[in-house]
Amino acid sequence: MADLNSVKQFLRDYDGPEMNIMEVCGSHTASIAKNGIPSMLSKRIHLLSGPGCPVCVTPSSYIDRLIELSLTPGMCVVTFGDLIRVPGSAGNLAEARGRGGRVKMIYSPMDVLPMAEEDRKTVFVFAAVGFETTTPVYALLMKEITEKGIDNIRLLTALKTMPPVVNFLCESGAKIDAFLAPGHVCVVSGYRGYEPIAENYSVPFGVSGFSGPELLITLCALVRDRGRGVVRNYYPLVATRDGNPGALKLIDQYFEEAPAYWRGIGMIPGSGRVLRDQYRIYDAGSRDLTEDRKANPACRCDQVLTGKLRPYECPLFGKVCTPMTPQGACMVSQEGSCFSYLANHRRD
Repeated sequence: MADLNSVKQFLRDYDGPEMNIMEVCGSHTASIAKNGIPSMLSKRIHLLSGPGCPVCVTPSSYIDRLIELSLTPGMCVVTFGDLIRVPGSAGNLAEARGRGGRVKMIYSPMDVLPMAEEDRKTVFVFAAVGFETTTPVYALLMKEITEKGIDNIRLLTALKTMPPVVNFLCESGAKIDAFLAPGHVCVVSGYRGYEPIAENYSVPFGVSGFSGPELLITLCALVRDRGRGVVRNYYPLVATRDGNPGALKLIDQYFEEAPAYWRGIGMIPGSGRVLRDQYRIYDAGSRDLTEDRKANPACRCDQVLTGKLRPYECPLFGKVCTPMTPQGACMVSQEGSCFSYLANHRRD
């Protein structure tokens, strides 16, 4: 397996049963395209993009709530850039800003702290979106807010965890033969959570890094492990079975497990995290966001996120829907599968 040339030859010449391998991490999707990996694979190996882009799986009701808050006197929404153009049920934050809404883009969650300290008359609502990878940063933000006694910051959270949605895909009968497990997520939470899924559904998981060789080695192992309920770690320098205990402890101090609504999928029990009851004063209405309506009924993001369609099979792809005019969330973020496929001219 260590010989990269033999790995490439195996993947190119593979002539066994057809295999659907899903990468559930948006960074894996981008790296697969960047490294030209689809062109190195046998036509019997199919790569599917999954629900691994946090912006892409955020429901329209979350965007609608941010828009409402941005237009409320005395309030300002603070967010990363890729969320500004994500469509809600009727419009996005960029359009709200054009109508007078207060929306500020930042590069780090900690940037909201000096804003709030300098302008005590404004309530700053931070859009906390992400998976296990970014949740520790939001916990650190809460630590700073509470220790400094800053009372004009609120969080609107859309925090999700990966194992429950992967289990949902398997439980719903998705035709997936193996999973590229998310490397960054496993650094924080570990890969222990995927072991019962692998065992229950007899599907292999491979924790992978993000370089071309790392991905090829993991894909080769997954093909060889077809039908076996195992989890193997091919990212050992940074990912472990139990993850980062310090980060997990900090997360648990401020957040608790809760149901979460996934765009295009629906409500999945235990797949989200919300602020604990003692910190609900800092919440901007996160628990009530359980609706998802397409801005464009022809959008197929829901089917792309669950591996039922490849992005270019959506009728809007590259035509009505482009990075400049996104009709669905998958075309907005650089981790979105539609964005990645279009930017890299990918046609598997």
